[in-house]
Amino acid sequence: MSKRRILATEEILPLILSVSGALGILPFTIIRFLHGEWIVGTIDACIVASFAFLGISVYRTGKVRGPSILLALLCVMGVLSTVYLKGSGQVFWAYPAFIAAFYLLTPREALLLTLATILALVPPLVNELGPLQLATILITMLVTASFAYAFALLTRVQRQKLVKLATRDPLTNTGNRRALDDKLAGVIAARKRSATLASMLIIDLDHFKSVNDAYGHAAGDQILIRLTEIIKLRIRITDSLHRVGGEEFVVLIEGQNIDNASQLAEQLRTLVEVNELAPKQAVTI
Repeated sequence: MSKRRILATEEILPLILSVSGALGILPFTIIRFLHGEWIVGTIDACIVASFAFLGISVYRTGKVRGPSILLALLCVMGVLSTVYLKGSGQVFWAYPAFIAAFYLLTPREALLLTLATILALVPPLVNELGPLQLATILITMLVTASFAYAFALLTRVQRQKLVKLATRDPLTNTGNRRALDDKLAGVIAARKRSATLASMLIIDLDHFKSVNDAYGHAAGDQILIRLTEIIKLRIRITDSLHRVGGEEFVVLIEGQNIDNASQLAEQLRTLVEVNELAPKQAVTI
């Protein structure tokens, strides 16, 4: 038996929206067909099928970005089609569609999509509603979009801070062991897909305990910071540096074979040796 794949956190929301969207619209689809509303019923059926297809796609492939964009577009297109075909009574579906867009897309993308949807809703609403009703609906839509944008933006900033705290070494501002694990997983996946080359350097400071004993831990911290600065100046922007122990570091080099990695290792060793990282004592790797 094949082992069941564990869902990543970012996959859960698109799956929930796919299932809830399909189940939420399915009863209306059945009602449309029972009442002989074949065009709207067919549109609803297509929307249900699309929600189901996108949910299955996320579950089977683990890819989120593409399905999330399609889900957001599907939500707003469903609102527009039903409003244009059935009238202003369907406009209230716009509110959950907007919220879904802000969960699925970046705040900027979701804001642009909701504003475009509001503009597209104006023509059919103008023909059916009085000025006060129209103004009420448009204003509440704009307020909803504004609150959703502010919340999504704040959530995004907080998430970025949490990710940084979870994946960065606070002293040297390099990646930590967790970040290395994530990076290695990506490198291994790329290797399986297209045989992409990658190499890894494991770096250890020689006799670092004696440096700490001689000059104190504060000086030792400064040496570690200076060491990472030297390494960052030499490696490429596509390479990644990680601190995995007290004085142990890993450089992950994508697209390079073992010979190139050996040359880089020797260059780094020489650069660290010629820089006076500690007074009256050589610091080497």
